[in-house]
Order: sequence, then structure tokens, then C-alpha cells
Amino acid sequence: MPALHTLIEVSVRGLQRNDYTPAQIEGALGTALGLDTQLVTDGTYFIAEARAACARVLVGCGGWSKRKTLFGSDHAPVRENEFLDPAVDAAKIRAFFIHPDWARRGIGTQILEACEAAARQAGFTRFEMGATLTGVPFYRTKGYVALEDIEVPLEGGESLPIVKMTKRRF
Repeated sequence: MPALHTLIEVSVRGLQRNDYTPAQIEGALGTALGLDTQLVTDGTYFIAEARAACARVLVGCGGWSKRKTLFGSDHAPVRENEFLDPAVDAAKIRAFFIHPDWARRGIGTQILEACEAAARQAGFTRFEMGATLTGVPFYRTKGYVALEDIEVPLEGGESLPIVKMTKRRF
């Protein structure tokens, strides 16, 4: 868990600085942007490791959920832990973070494909997410479309714009 928290902070601070202000980033870390350990407990969270010298390095993570929560960490103000019904609900694609040194190498794509395949195996035919502004272009290339803009309130009066996106798979 500590390695995941570190990866998330490095990812957010490194990759999202062109889309969000420092105040938005700091306000969102640990609430709107952070680890949801329910995904780990549910077995729907994936990590990507690389070998660097003699060590393994955590370079990416992301998951999917069969629960109603759209986005956010364990400490997000809005949590909906009720289970989704695959016959009518969309699986939630959640908590994707890539280390900046490993960005644009296909890691996010591999994690997303693993998430979609696992959700399809669980009976889901649609996917939804709350994407950061940084992630929107990536998800669009993967067939996701924007549904609505959401402003997530943060402490200190700031807000974090995210985009609710969806994808239908058959």
C-alpha cells in the first residue's frame, strides 16, 4: 500500500501539472485522487511493475469496480459501496496512475484492457469513469465518450474539474 500511495502522488504531481493548478493537485491528493483500497480488497485493482537494475519498480496501477463509487480515494466525501447490477449498470473504471518516467509506453493501455476484460467476464457490457482532464485524451482514443463535466469540491474553496465518460462494449 505505501508503494501505491507513493506512485499515485508522483503520478499526479508529475503528469497533471499542465491541467490543474498546484492548489487543485494538493487539494485533490488523498480525496478525489488517491487509492481506493476497496478495489484492492475486491481483487479488481491491477499494478504494473518493471525491472530496474536488480529491483522491481511500480510503474502503473488502475482498476475497475463492481460498486457504485465513480471516483475517489478511501477519503473521498462521496462513497457508494453498493454493488452494481451488470444487467443494467456500467462497471466503473477507476484510479489509473502511471509513473511519469513510464508514461506513454502502453502501460495504461495494458491495464485498461485487463480491467475491461475482467469486467466483461463479470457480465458488464458498459463502462463509466470520472476521468481527470489529463486522462480524457487517452480514454477518447480507447473509445470512451464524454457524458458530462463534474466539478469536485475541494477543501479551501478550490474545485477539481473531471469528466464523466462512458464506453459500451458488446
